[in-house]
Amino acid sequence: MRVLIAGWHGQVARALIEAAPSRAEIKALAAGRPALDVRDPRSIARAFNDLSPTIVVNTAAYTAVDKAETDGEAAFALNRDGAGFFAEAAARRNVPIIHLSTHYVFDGTKATPYDEDDTPSPATVYGRSKLDGERAVAAANPQHVIIRTGWVFGPVGRNFATRILDTATGGAPLGVVSDQHGNPTYAPHLAAAILDVARKITAGELSSPAWGVYHAAGTGAASWCGFAGELIASAARHGRPGVPLEPIASASCPTPAPRPMNAELSCARFERTFALRLPAWQQGVADCVARLMAG
Repeated sequence: MRVLIAGWHGQVARALIEAAPSRAEIKALAAGRPALDVRDPRSIARAFNDLSPTIVVNTAAYTAVDKAETDGEAAFALNRDGAGFFAEAAARRNVPIIHLSTHYVFDGTKATPYDEDDTPSPATVYGRSKLDGERAVAAANPQHVIIRTGWVFGPVGRNFATRILDTATGGAPLGVVSDQHGNPTYAPHLAAAILDVARKITAGELSSPAWGVYHAAGTGAASWCGFAGELIASAARHGRPGVPLEPIASASCPTPAPRPMNAELSCARFERTFALRLPAWQQGVADCVARLMAG
């Protein structure tokens, strides 16, 4: 199985590249700008011709949530148009696509976890661009699996986990939002699930076509403050001094793009269809912190 991964600088793409060598049946073919620019159909065609993938994973995305509020043209060019171009190129070659999306397609006002049958209602430019990207992928390539996830963290790049641990070294109390909830998702756990989905699709292991939209995120939920507390507690087990946390309300730290108060996703359909369940998010924290402390 030859997996072409678009967007090689992101957390999930890097986790996919890291995980693939341990699976003898998988050859990861990662490409990103300038070699592969999903906004440029000619660039995509060259990548397909050079690499001959059997399945593709699109992790390329404009993810600057706040900046997108004033930079919508760039967000839609990558998240909508680029996603569509990439899916269309795959469809012309009869190649399935796995496309990553986000909980930001919902406005976060629901009282319970969102499932795939809930009507999207993005409250941000970023969310609208990602929702339009989902629709572009679905329209361009019937063989699509769209995976919505959220609160992704990992041991590489800048993300919530690395920012909290870096800030905590100062020893001062940390104020962290406590009234937003979601599913912390460890990038290597998500990457492992994506590779399993790709294998099941290409090997014909599924009893019926699995094309459509799914939610896949770390098992269990937390507030940002609870997430931060687990990170600091895990670091303390590696000898890092603890720091006190101060729960704060979202209203006290406004952002250009409103954050969903409820970002929790129900992953039951993903679990039923693919017989896969991501580990508890606390396991991801433990592994992430151990790798950061070792590195």
